[in-house]
Amino acid sequence: MKGNVLIAQSGGPTAVINSSCCGIIQEVAKHKAGSTGVYGAINGILGVLNEELVDLNKEDASTIELLKQTPSSALGSCRYKLSDNDYDRLLNVIEAHDIRYCFFIGGNDTMDTADKVDRLLKEQNWESCVIGIPKTVDNDLVETDHCPGYPSTARWLAIAVRDAGLDTRAIYTSDTIKIIETMGRDSGWLAAASALARDGDFSAPHLIYFPERPLHPDKFLADVKEVYSQLGYAVLIVSEGLKGEDGTPLVESKAELDVDAFGHAQRGGVADYLCHLITDNLKLKARFDKPGTIQRVSMACASEVDLEEAYEVGRKAVSEALAGKSGQMITLLREPGDEYRCSTGAIPLSQVANRSRFLPDNFINPDGNDVTQAFVNWLEPLLSPGLPAYAHLRGSMVDKKLDAFH
Repeated sequence: MKGNVLIAQSGGPTAVINSSCCGIIQEVAKHKAGSTGVYGAINGILGVLNEELVDLNKEDASTIELLKQTPSSALGSCRYKLSDNDYDRLLNVIEAHDIRYCFFIGGNDTMDTADKVDRLLKEQNWESCVIGIPKTVDNDLVETDHCPGYPSTARWLAIAVRDAGLDTRAIYTSDTIKIIETMGRDSGWLAAASALARDGDFSAPHLIYFPERPLHPDKFLADVKEVYSQLGYAVLIVSEGLKGEDGTPLVESKAELDVDAFGHAQRGGVADYLCHLITDNLKLKARFDKPGTIQRVSMACASEVDLEEAYEVGRKAVSEALAGKSGQMITLLREPGDEYRCSTGAIPLSQVANRSRFLPDNFINPDGNDVTQAFVNWLEPLLSPGLPAYAHLRGSMVDKKLDAFH
C-alpha cells in the first residue's frame, strides 16, 4: 500500500515516548513502506485538524537517533476529544496528504482517538492502517503487561522516595511526618512503585495508599500513629486520586479550566489535606512533597528496559501495519520464567479504548496500606539498572533506636 505515514503523540509526555517515535521512523526507513513522506502531527490530533504537519524525512538521521534519549513529546501533545464535527476535516487532511499509515502514541484517551480514526477511515473506504502505541506513566492500559513510560517514572519515584526517606530519617526530631503525593488519577501503580525504595528494615516508605482502596480516616490515623510510635517518624506515599469512604476523590479541582476534553478533573492536594488531618488529630508536624509532572518526564532516572521496549513497540507498530493490520494497539507480553523477557503482541483498539487497568488485589496487602512481595517481584526487573546503594551507619542515633526496637 503506497502512501504517507502520520505519527502523533498525545497525552502526558514521558521519558521514553520519543523512543517509540524513533522506532517508527527508523523502521519505516528500513522497509521504505512504499511511502514518500513521514509526517509528524504537531500537538497530536490537533496537528492533523489544523494541518500542522512536519516532514520528518527532512530531519538528519543523527537527530532522529537522538530521540531515543530525549524526554517529553518532541512533536508536542494535546488532550483533545474527537467529535463528529471533526470527521470531515480530519478526512480532508488525510486525503490531501495521502496518509495511509497512522501511528498514535499515547494512553487511554489516545487509544480512543485512534479507534475513532480507524473506524472513520474504514467507513469512508479509505485504504489505510491505524496502529496505537502504548504510552502512559499511570500504567493503566489494559491487555498489556505494562506500559512504556511507567518503568522510568517508577524508577525515578523509587529513587526520590529513598532520598526523601533518608532526609526525614535524619531530621525526624524536627520534621516528623513526610507525605509524598504521586500521580495516578484512578490507579495506584505509581504509588505502589515507591515500595522499591526500601533497602533495609524500617526503610521508607512506611505506608502506601492507593485509589483502589478507600481511605478511612480513623484507620489512616491509627496507621500513622503506630509507625510513629515505633520509629519516631514516618514517610507516607499517597496517590493523587485517593478516594474517601464514599468512593469519591478526597480532593479534586472544581475549576472549569482544570477539566480536560475527556471530562477528567485535575487531581492534587490530597497530601496537604492529609497533613492537616495528622496535625489536627495526632498533634504531629507533617509536611508534604509533590513532585508533579517532573516525575513523568525526567530522563535522569530513565529505565534502560523502558527505553528499549518503547523503541521496540514503535518498530512493531510498523511491522503490523506492513502486514496489513489495522485497528490494533501494540502490547508487551511478559514471558514465563525466572529471567525477565518480554515480547510484543497486538490487541484490537476497541478492547483498550475507554477502559482502565487497576492494581490487582494480589498486589495490595490486606490492610490496604502497602504492596505485596508479588508486586515487588513483578516490578523489579523493569527498573534496570536498579537503584543506587547508600550507606547506613549502624552507630547513628536513628539506627540505635531501630536496633533497640528490633
